[in-house]
Amino acid sequence: MEHFKLVKKELINAVEQLNEETVLKLSEEALAAGMEPFDLLEVVKEGMLGVGRLYEQKVYFIADLIMAGIIFKEVLELDKMTEQFHSNNSRKVGTVVVGTVSGDLHDIGKDIFRGMMEANCFEVIDLGVDVPKELFVKKVMEYKPDILGLAGVLTCTTDAMRDVVYALKEAGIRHRVKVIVGGKHLTADACRYIGADGYANDASDGVKLCVNWLPKEGRK
Repeated sequence: MEHFKLVKKELINAVEQLNEETVLKLSEEALAAGMEPFDLLEVVKEGMLGVGRLYEQKVYFIADLIMAGIIFKEVLELDKMTEQFHSNNSRKVGTVVVGTVSGDLHDIGKDIFRGMMEANCFEVIDLGVDVPKELFVKKVMEYKPDILGLAGVLTCTTDAMRDVVYALKEAGIRHRVKVIVGGKHLTADACRYIGADGYANDASDGVKLCVNWLPKEGRK
């Protein structure tokens, strides 16, 4: 237990410092020592949130956010992680389309949410960042997902999220999909303004909400 506590602290620091080699080395060692893949994901998520805070403090820049996203994806692609999360596609419990809305280039929160949704046996179609409302509508029509996830860090993205929901209504498909919006700035009032079914300020809470939206027989 004490060993895992030490590894957790070292991992969080390595992620925050964007030390790719150390993050992967510690992750592999932790998995080999018996740490559960989902627990490792939570630890890396904590480090990623630290990167986000450093960006907000203007210590880090866009390139650093991109690097953090690369490191996160590499952890997800470690053998023991893929064995746990991607070994049996037939076990997928639902489909989600996710993207950062128009006007926002941030993807750390979205990437964490995507990874955790995949860990919970969802099929995830990631549209990337700065996604126009038209593309969200097109992909909802194409993939017919159970859930649409709209991410945004900037406060101005509230209106962009609302525009996506309105575009779904205009296309006559709003009733077909649950909409979750994610971002630190969101509140219950903002969620109602947007017209979403739910919101989350943290990726873990967002995943729990999505799982609860599934029929009981479809839950992990």
